[in-house]
Amino acid sequence: MAGLTATVRRALENVVEQARAHAEGSLADYIPELALADPGGLGIALVGVRGRSYEAGDSRREFTIQSVSKPFVYALALEARGVAEVSAHVGVEPSGEAFNEASFDGGRPMNPMINAGAIVVASLVEGDTADQKAALIVDGLGAFAGRPLTVDDTVFRSELATGDRNRELAGLALGVLASGPDVATETYFRQCAVSVTAYDIAVMAATLANFGRNPLTGRRVIRSDIARWVMSVMASCGMYDGSGEWLARVGLPAKSGVAGGIVAVDPGRFGIGTYAPLLDDRGNSIRGLAMLEALSCEHGLHLFSEQSSVRRGPIRP
Repeated sequence: MAGLTATVRRALENVVEQARAHAEGSLADYIPELALADPGGLGIALVGVRGRSYEAGDSRREFTIQSVSKPFVYALALEARGVAEVSAHVGVEPSGEAFNEASFDGGRPMNPMINAGAIVVASLVEGDTADQKAALIVDGLGAFAGRPLTVDDTVFRSELATGDRNRELAGLALGVLASGPDVATETYFRQCAVSVTAYDIAVMAATLANFGRNPLTGRRVIRSDIARWVMSVMASCGMYDGSGEWLARVGLPAKSGVAGGIVAVDPGRFGIGTYAPLLDDRGNSIRGLAMLEALSCEHGLHLFSEQSSVRRGPIRP
């Protein structure tokens, strides 16, 4: 086991060093507080479904979860209301457009991984007020992470002051919102401002990889069928208008956030969390993409790779 630990840690350290060469990109300056991040931040964590963890770089540096929260809040809504009811409010088809576009199909947002869909999902969480809904979301995200989480109030206030585009999307989704648009958007802003680390989101991903049971606490957070559904939507929609290229290149269900986080899942095996705040034009972490692509290519993590099929084995009598 010691040899495996050293091998995995060395693999993570190698991809961190490779990623340092990528100095391009920009911070998410349209949210003023995010523009204050250290552009050199760089970390990765991997957590297995049996609870073993491996880390490199700034894996314990705090940042706000932003859109990395979307699959997990979607999972909480599905657990509470069921697939049929949630699907009446938001679809599961890739939009092929940027994360903040008005992408709708028959009045429903295209999927829960774009902002319009995530705002609708936030409205579906129980509670009459934004505070009530946000409290349930923060508790639920903490159950995925295996520890209590909190909202960064400064970032929340920054998003609240600059979130007119999200308010516009909420107005366009009025026919499928389960609350007033102001409650839905404020809930969503609080959701995005939850503080996490790369290690935290790796634990959250490992909970999905473990089909809904947190590998550290043993707590079942969501049912296994809900975990399967969420991972499927992440695979097709999680990286915005770059989702198709991501699935072809890296081949793991994933979700990015504009504070620099990316969460990725190898179902049945482990979850990965990365942090690096410099973004490309699509709002995805450049160094995070580089680290995950390198891991996938060098270690056969792609779900459709030859190594993956050998690992999973053939049908046996």
